[in-house]
Amino acid sequence: MSTRNFDLIVLGVGMAAVNAANKCASAGWSVAVVDELPYGGTCALRGCDPKKMLRRGAEIIDAARLMHGKGIEPNDIAINWPDLVAFTQTFTDKMPGRIENGLESNGVTTLHGKARFVGEDTVEIDGEGQFQANHFLIATGAKPRTIDVPGSEHLTDSTEFMRLDALPERILFIGGGFISFEFGHIAARAGSKVCIIDRGERPLKGFDADLVERLVARGEEVGVQLRRRTSLKAIEKDGTGFLVTVETDSGTKDLRADLVVHGAGRVPAIGRLDLAAANVEAGDKGVEVNAYLQSTSNPKIYAAGDAADTQGAPLTPVAVFEGKVAASNMLNGNRTKPDYAGVPSAVFTVPELSRVGMLEEEAREARHDIRVVENDTGDWYSNLRVGESCAATKVIIDNECDTILGAHLLGPEHGEIINFFGLAVRLGLTTSDLKKMVSAYPSVGSDLGSMV
Repeated sequence: MSTRNFDLIVLGVGMAAVNAANKCASAGWSVAVVDELPYGGTCALRGCDPKKMLRRGAEIIDAARLMHGKGIEPNDIAINWPDLVAFTQTFTDKMPGRIENGLESNGVTTLHGKARFVGEDTVEIDGEGQFQANHFLIATGAKPRTIDVPGSEHLTDSTEFMRLDALPERILFIGGGFISFEFGHIAARAGSKVCIIDRGERPLKGFDADLVERLVARGEEVGVQLRRRTSLKAIEKDGTGFLVTVETDSGTKDLRADLVVHGAGRVPAIGRLDLAAANVEAGDKGVEVNAYLQSTSNPKIYAAGDAADTQGAPLTPVAVFEGKVAASNMLNGNRTKPDYAGVPSAVFTVPELSRVGMLEEEAREARHDIRVVENDTGDWYSNLRVGESCAATKVIIDNECDTILGAHLLGPEHGEIINFFGLAVRLGLTTSDLKKMVSAYPSVGSDLGSMV
């Protein structure tokens, strides 16, 4: 059996992979990509993009209810779930072909199948044969974490959730993270009774605790119930629904649901690559890499995105720039390190919660001399205009140099405002710099100066 040779083979075809493959191909390298799933990765096909299209339905329902008595009669507004799902598919159905055509037009060889290493510089792809390369980029993304309880086979993951023909009456989400809160807020606006169970006291641990509590209260108003200090023990089929056994501070309890959704986190999708055959060290957080995203045990191999054990958060923009950094280092030698400063993150609930930089407690632990500017913005014009009273901001400022150490925002369109704070953190802008910005008025962006 003959072996085809390339300068670079990229495993996985998400956003990290696409950017790296195109960059190396444009430099004249022979490049191949391979994925066992349709091209596009989690964000484009199973995550960020379709999720936010589903959220649009929840936004409209919520916006109408908030304006009840203020000129809008929301009684006849409802989500048609099959139509909303079909709407998301107008985007996702086209993406694999678009991505594959784009790669091919840039000279990249596109392969399909399960890939595994059979040597330090060789992979075998089901149905395609063996392929050798001078470099590899592992960019296989992440998958739902295994939940080892009796009945776990009954769990629905986020991908399956977005393809449901209809939403059932009672939905139970496992875990207090992004997936549970985002999909829980969508489902509640679509008319389902939603319960989230979380093992700890504090959900959404990466976000400001005070703002999280405001969001939890807002969710409860629309039917998103949170059960804290509650662990999943078993799931049992019960007629057309499920009997879910949980452990709480007061003992074991049974909850009933028509759908149980896995929202308990994701792990690197590297288990089927047979990394040992390539002498690639990896752990629970992904492929072990140095500061240049190069494998610590096999210099031919780099990793980026959710498959790599780096300081970067598991976010699409991080995967994109890690893919570019890895490509630069493969092309030019290890000269470039990823810069993780000022990367914003948002939970697209309704309203949305966002963050960039340090939490208040992190800034204090790092011994910064800080001042904290907090605002309840529920009566500010931009929120009053849309009827949303659940809105607040917290900005952490370094007293010594007047720069932004962290920003935490809860409110309508604050997923856009956080980008300004991200730029401020990344470029070292001061609060004086931000207050000099002249914004279109009245826009949500014009609130920026008042937030600091």
